[in-house]
Amino acid sequence: MATQPAIHIQGLTKRYAKTDRPALDHLTLQVNKGEIFGYLGPNGAGKTTTIRMMLDLIRPTEGSVALLGMDGQRDSVALHKRIGFLPGELSLWQNLTGRDVLNYLSRLRGDVDMRYVDQLAERLALDLSKSVRSYSTGNRRKIGLVIALMGKPELLILDEPTSGLDPLVQQTFNQMMLEAQAEGRTVFLSSHILSEVQAICERVGILRDGQLKAVEKVSDLTRVQVHHVRISFHQAVNPQRLANVPGVSEIGAEDKALKFTLNGDLDPVLRAISDEYIVDIKSEEPSLEEIFLSFYGNGSNAHREPSVNGRPAKELVR
Repeated sequence: MATQPAIHIQGLTKRYAKTDRPALDHLTLQVNKGEIFGYLGPNGAGKTTTIRMMLDLIRPTEGSVALLGMDGQRDSVALHKRIGFLPGELSLWQNLTGRDVLNYLSRLRGDVDMRYVDQLAERLALDLSKSVRSYSTGNRRKIGLVIALMGKPELLILDEPTSGLDPLVQQTFNQMMLEAQAEGRTVFLSSHILSEVQAICERVGILRDGQLKAVEKVSDLTRVQVHHVRISFHQAVNPQRLANVPGVSEIGAEDKALKFTLNGDLDPVLRAISDEYIVDIKSEEPSLEEIFLSFYGNGSNAHREPSVNGRPAKELVR
């Protein structure tokens, strides 16, 4: 018998009055138990709307949510005891200390080991003796993480969890998520930063304009063969030298350099300019938004079909 998924979303839709486009449009998604799942999309894509409906903070126009085998609306109170949640914007009692906040919430939640809470705070380098009012943005995220983790919930739902954290704390966060996974817990991680999920997620869902565009393995997503390339020469080179090279677009000249976007291998480019003296070559991976455009196109940028391992990227949508 197949294991019941931790998250099962079917046809989830949210429409607001006076808007033509739904904030979320018929989202269907399944997340397995024990999985760290990345939910990716630019700001405004509908990630937070999805999370709010998952937690029954707002009601969908259409569709359903099941978490841990329970109905997201009918069983929402019982579910909240089994879920750890970090919202994108966290509001706390300004005049209380961090420890006061955690003591109060631990009593509300019940069955919280305060020694474990102290361990979490220590790992995140969070001073619980200070007032919430004095906390920086990063420290507010830290206390939010402690609140989400302190009950060792079966399901963690985290909205932009590392926003404002320094790189060392981000590494600690990654380790905490891997530890939760090793204990059989599930993590649903919303982010607009590809690098944030690349280290710990095996699969990601890509959301754009309220629609789920794909569910991909991170290894496949990051192999999209699109790069920004800058080649410096000993002397100026006519950009038309690259005009007919397969995979080359958006060619521009800058001093003694050519800049372009490359969708594919570099070898055809080098063959086209083999008689030129090359001083330097720099190649940068695209941003997450540019990967979205590479996968799904956007107006004039859609004319070149991106590939992953030699296959059209759209064929990988499943």
